[in-house]
Amino acid sequence: MNQKSDPIGVFDSGIGGISTLREMIRVLPKERFIYFGDTANAPYGTKKTEEVIACVQEVVGQLLEKNIKALVIACNTATGAAAATLRKELSIPVVGMEPALKPASLVRKNGSVLVLATPLTLQQEKFENLMKQYGEGAVKVPCPGLMEIVEADDGPAALRYLQELFSRFRIDEVDAVVLGCTHYVFLRDMIRDLLPDRIAITDGNAGTARQLKRVLGQAGILNEEGPGSVELETSGTQRDIELMQKLLNRTV
Repeated sequence: MNQKSDPIGVFDSGIGGISTLREMIRVLPKERFIYFGDTANAPYGTKKTEEVIACVQEVVGQLLEKNIKALVIACNTATGAAAATLRKELSIPVVGMEPALKPASLVRKNGSVLVLATPLTLQQEKFENLMKQYGEGAVKVPCPGLMEIVEADDGPAALRYLQELFSRFRIDEVDAVVLGCTHYVFLRDMIRDLLPDRIAITDGNAGTARQLKRVLGQAGILNEEGPGSVELETSGTQRDIELMQKLLNRTV
């Protein structure tokens, strides 16, 4: 039986899910979080679905040993690949992510919506279903290599990548940009500076945090007493932990 004070397991292919974790800490400050960045196996977004599922199962196995009360897949690619299977296999709540195409569609006028994401996310059935509902005017923009630039904390390389990326489009015809990978959220300020203010920029972090709060409440395992805490783990190196902590500390 899961207790209210048990931790919530959160994972991503690397450091990107820290952007999701920050929002969850803001919404649920009394919860205990264990974050696992699978940096040794990053990126997920250029792997085959079967490879991603194998990585996810390994990570989830380690988190379950920590007696977690809920699992958050802080990765759009891993959600599309493994969320449905995990929900069938696990007895605890599983919260996933999807590119924030719905909120982008609500602010769209007559222009396009650029959906920036990993190649695998854009190929998945889950995203195709999202496109059928909210994809009018949406343009798939695969961004191979961008996640790795964020992992390397290489600002100049990120700026060059984004400048080249946006140069392919008529920006005066764009209404919104979707950050369809948790890593890209760390480039939000840079992207904001490159685009006109009228262009909306959306990501799925706030929606994921709200969904986690709803799910915990419905299951009767919302921790209302605290104290909250964060534990960072990785399949990579100490440098990865230090970068996670640095990114977490930017706003928390």
